[in-house]
Amino acid sequence: MTTDLAGGIGHAVRRKEDYRFLTGAGQYTDDVQMEGQTHACFVRSPYAHARIRGYRLDAARQAPGVVGIFTGEDIKRAGIGGLPCGWLITDVHGQPMKEPPHPVLAIDTVRYVGDQVALVIAQTLAQARDAAELVDVDYEPLDAVVAPDAAVRAGAPAVHDIAPDNVCYVWSLGDQAAVDAAMAKAAHVTRLDFVNNRLIPNAIEPRAAVAHYSRADDSYTLYVANQNPHVERLLMAAFVLNLPEHKLRVVAPDVGGGFGSKIFLYAEETALVWASKQINRPIKWTAERSESFLSDAHGRDHVTTAELGLDANGKFLALRVHTKANLGAYLSTFASSVPTILYATLLAGQYTTPAIFCEVTGVFTHTAPVDAYRGAGRPEATYVVERIVETAAREMKIDPVELRRRNFVTQFPYQTPVALCYDTGNYGASLDKALQLADVAGFPARREAARQRGKLRGLGYSCYIEACGLAPSNIAGQLGARAGLFEAGEVRVHPTGKVTVFTGSHSHGQGHETTFTQIVADRLGIAYEDVDIVHGDTGRVPFGMGTYGSRSLAVGGSAIVKALDKVIAKGKKIAAHMLEAAEGDIEFKDGKFSVTGTDKALPFAQIALSAYVPHNYPLESLEPGLDESAFYDPTNFTYPAGCHICEVEVDPDTGQTEIVAMTAVDDFGNIVNPMIVEGQVHGGLAQGIGQALLEGCVYDSDSGQLLTGSYMDYAMPRADDLPNFSVDTTCTPCTHNPLGVKGCGEAGAIGSPPAVINAITDALGVLHLDMPATPERVWRALQMSSNGHA
Repeated sequence: MTTDLAGGIGHAVRRKEDYRFLTGAGQYTDDVQMEGQTHACFVRSPYAHARIRGYRLDAARQAPGVVGIFTGEDIKRAGIGGLPCGWLITDVHGQPMKEPPHPVLAIDTVRYVGDQVALVIAQTLAQARDAAELVDVDYEPLDAVVAPDAAVRAGAPAVHDIAPDNVCYVWSLGDQAAVDAAMAKAAHVTRLDFVNNRLIPNAIEPRAAVAHYSRADDSYTLYVANQNPHVERLLMAAFVLNLPEHKLRVVAPDVGGGFGSKIFLYAEETALVWASKQINRPIKWTAERSESFLSDAHGRDHVTTAELGLDANGKFLALRVHTKANLGAYLSTFASSVPTILYATLLAGQYTTPAIFCEVTGVFTHTAPVDAYRGAGRPEATYVVERIVETAAREMKIDPVELRRRNFVTQFPYQTPVALCYDTGNYGASLDKALQLADVAGFPARREAARQRGKLRGLGYSCYIEACGLAPSNIAGQLGARAGLFEAGEVRVHPTGKVTVFTGSHSHGQGHETTFTQIVADRLGIAYEDVDIVHGDTGRVPFGMGTYGSRSLAVGGSAIVKALDKVIAKGKKIAAHMLEAAEGDIEFKDGKFSVTGTDKALPFAQIALSAYVPHNYPLESLEPGLDESAFYDPTNFTYPAGCHICEVEVDPDTGQTEIVAMTAVDDFGNIVNPMIVEGQVHGGLAQGIGQALLEGCVYDSDSGQLLTGSYMDYAMPRADDLPNFSVDTTCTPCTHNPLGVKGCGEAGAIGSPPAVINAITDALGVLHLDMPATPERVWRALQMSSNGHA
């Protein structure tokens, strides 16, 4: 792939934001320095479950440099609310889910290791840390439970009084009776029990916040590493601190990765905003990596039983899924929707399974809250579908490629039995291209060569689909969403024809400043260098929903296109007046307004100037200026899909697995910047492979202590764990947004985990192996297989 330094849609333009990042000119939250700034340190619970009997704070308050110390008692006296959950799930009996209070600082009880107990503020960070060590909390340790299976057993310690059985909700989707009937008639039923392992996000930039209170106008400013600053402001101001929303400005400057973990409203930044008024000075907090392990919202953590019924020819008849989803100690911002709305609706996969039923039990445990992590429900659903399809193929001795082909959706639009309607796709085309790129035809020879070297080779497939750009708002509202799902864009044309775009989307590594610029430059026919993109500041950009769920281009980009259409429409009116022509005769192309069938034309910049210097201008019918805004609320999800093929080699003596080839062919619809898309896929593949082979968050089942609390114990993928990826795309444009785009940011993390596990189980000759497939786990599976226990 070649890069183009200047170009519109479809060009591999180098990212304009990279210069400041690579030269140290970026500004992250921790770079913010304010006059009189103090530093914060949080005292965190060392227990997974304990009653707080009291505090002894005198020594800490008298420590050098201490400005203030606050506990849950202060929060309670101030009438501060709890952190809200943004999605209401209604259970199978029509009752709302259990929503226990989620205090900003623990009140009376701590419920996981790392729970915030006290906020210590001092002149310097070192002084704050030293004083925090002097805070003496009198705890009464209580029994804890960390696994969802154990939490729902009779007699398990309750996390919250409101849910004595630790069940937040039991929710279902699909036709249970139809599934039961189909299963009874099935010629073959494949059953799998498996765990989707818990993950810790580990963005390269830890969470951080700087809060400032101004007495001059009784307002607050919060700089925060966050993916959706307007949502942060709304939740914090209206639902927790009871502030007028316009009195809180939230700025999310450069953000070093999020992967979902920075979508949510957290206790730390909320406490800082409140405390900044109490001490009347700015406060900064930046998480240490150990704090991030303890307190960032985790991902995944499902325990699932799945059954797939097939007829004698391998046609899918029914899928039945029962999942226990670990929600952690509290409901994080979107925690309730991830294992329900964003999970069960994707269980059709790319297949025409006529009957599907899924039941999900959301479970409270004494662990950190669990919420959206790259893919958010879609990786979990894909893992269920692609693992059970692969296993069924092996049990029925049908080639896994052929079994998939027999069941692919081929007619669109396609209404699934689990609520979604796929607008377009060509799953066979992606599979065909992936088979060619992966040289599947040559695999038997490579497997034999490996056998002669004493190694085991395996090949695994994964044909995934995901739903991006969650929408529309009215349907989501009926399903429990407590927020809109639109996006906003403003296109401000300056008198010289240069353009500034204000977007409600937010970039934390996706390259929005480049891709949005390409769209604007392409539509207006102006130079790429003449466009600036502004995001992440509630004081400057229109109210938007931020970035998550691969929505930025499909929803945020579409809002910008709608605003551009308004700019062009107004430009045509101005041009018609200046060129003395009918508005209907004006066309806009390549940056010029022209009269159809003539050589009369005016460049975009001249029209812009006329809008601001309206001497020859239709003032009687058109106001001056060229500044247009738009909101875009999609009519449907977008549906990226693709095929991932993994080839592995396993050392049977050690259980060490090497991924020797990873192929990904994805259908993202129209592509604005191929280079950025390829980078997004590479990153997603790395995270998916990390989950499959290396990463696993583990709590001690007795004490509730986090056993994987550092990089010494939590294995992140490194460059030498990954092969050179072979990636390509197919294209069926989205039918319902103006760009025809679908989203690409999460695909790699969705499709790759089942492909890796399918490849390893193929190499070992076993039907199942839970993630992460560590050398020990692989070696043990081999030993069991050799002893006849596969």
